Amino acid sequence: MGSGGRLQWAAVSVAVVLLAVWYRQPADRLDAVLESLLRAERLTAAPEITADRPAPRVAVGYGGCMDLFARALSVLDDGQCQVRPAHHGFLKDRRQLQQTFLYFFQHGAAAERYISDGSLFAELVALARKAPDARYEVGGNAPVMAARFAREGCSVLLGSGRYAGQHVPERVEVVGPQTPQPDIHLILEYAANTHWCRQATTRANRFIIHSDVANPTLSALEDFGEALKKFDPDMLVVSGLQMMDNFPFKEGARPQRLELLRQQLVSQQSRTKIHFEMASFTDTQLLTEMLELVTPYVDSMGMNEQELPNLQSMLLYGNVSLVSDANPRVAGVLDQMRDVMRALGDVEPDAGSGRRPLTRLHVHTLAFQAIMTRRDSIWKNSMSAAARASLTAHRHICGTKQVDTRKARLIMDDSFSVSSEPGSRRVPFDPSRPVSCWTEGQYEMCVAPVLVCTEVYQTAGGGDNISSAGLVPQILG
Repeated sequence: MGSGGRLQWAAVSVAVVLLAVWYRQPADRLDAVLESLLRAERLTAAPEITADRPAPRVAVGYGGCMDLFARALSVLDDGQCQVRPAHHGFLKDRRQLQQTFLYFFQHGAAAERYISDGSLFAELVALARKAPDARYEVGGNAPVMAARFAREGCSVLLGSGRYAGQHVPERVEVVGPQTPQPDIHLILEYAANTHWCRQATTRANRFIIHSDVANPTLSALEDFGEALKKFDPDMLVVSGLQMMDNFPFKEGARPQRLELLRQQLVSQQSRTKIHFEMASFTDTQLLTEMLELVTPYVDSMGMNEQELPNLQSMLLYGNVSLVSDANPRVAGVLDQMRDVMRALGDVEPDAGSGRRPLTRLHVHTLAFQAIMTRRDSIWKNSMSAAARASLTAHRHICGTKQVDTRKARLIMDDSFSVSSEPGSRRVPFDPSRPVSCWTEGQYEMCVAPVLVCTEVYQTAGGGDNISSAGLVPQILG
């Protein structure tokens, strides 16, 4: 073997060793991170419920469904794989489905799309039912978030189809239309390093498809609004609006429904905090309507690493970003959060119009949780909130109540810059104090690492569980 060949083999050997060290992270380091996160989480354990201190009251809308989980390739792989990645706002046929799936799959990005062909969707559901490990669970942002709030000790009102009452904890009161059967959403999941159609994905994620006609119209809106008057919530959570994205509404119907939602938000007392859970949107007009009729009336927002740059792009430039870095650096995320806070938070509250400044922003990524709050707001306990969100990410994705460090790894850097601006301060990672918090003017920032699950049970519903768990310590105040 020549000297060039020996050098190549030496380089390969070094790379293999480095990879082995990376994936075999010291157990004591992971255990130290876990113990510190658990300690921070326990700082805001739910207090004993008494007559003098009732459970926090949380109302969650809108809609719901039954999720059918299946392995993506069991449903989509027809053995031919002759498509190239392409984006479609909604799906008319199998080819568009495969193209759009591949478009997001190659980036490891989650997405959700409406299928206009009901017969095709029925065929896909039939295929999914036959897939290995296929299973049903109650789905939709609202039921999933409601269930998490209830498990965290809250009293919950859910605006959904009545069927959801059979699938959520007893603490959840369900109001909404009586439907003969729930809509089905198909959750096509894939693992990290899955290969399909000459593409490979770097992380586990999912592609969601549906042919739903009830949830896009917010069919539970009116019943939920009536129940809100008696329930008198401490917090109102708005979710599920992505169901409107690229749905074929009649002219003017969508803005009318969003205006009714706006009126519902405006009617809430000022002490009732309002949280909006973002999702995947591609319809620029819908996002424009939401920025006019929804975001000016909320106190808090939650989103992932794809949804944050999409919102930032709409606020700064008036256009959407379909996909972004699936594993962004901390500095870039914090800069985008500052942009969103400046755009939506630097306003004065207006009791007459019901407008509220954004005072809390939570971004959940695969590697870390970031929470930004205004220091003069009600949002306290940010360190504990970030820790609880981080631990919930592992518990949900692994499908377990206990965090097992043998099934975890850290992918967050050993230090991070607080901004992408040259000369920005770097924050070192300390396993004994993994949640980093600091103040910037009128804001507090907290960043917590995630013990990333290496044996994925499910990814769908992750953001809903994480956001809800992160809100609870801050509701308790």
